[in-house]
Amino acid sequence: MAEQTTRKNKPFEGKIPEEVREHAKAARQEMYACIEALFPPEFMEHRHKARKEMLLAWRSMIDTAINRMEEHEKKARAV
Repeated sequence: MAEQTTRKNKPFEGKIPEEVREHAKAARQEMYACIEALFPPEFMEHRHKARKEMLLAWRSMIDTAINRMEEHEKKARAV
């Protein structure tokens, strides 16, 4: 089970050299640091809250779709 989790977390392991992956990770971290330095802290806080709200909206849409499927299944079984 632990091996599957590790593989999912590292999908390019063995396909892309470790050195390249390390540089890409460092570049991503530096890019994020640049964005944080470019914008005021309020912007970053708003961005974080907006992202969370968007994820909550998706969760709500998925929950609604699941509920509709379950209702449809109940109706189909009742017939």
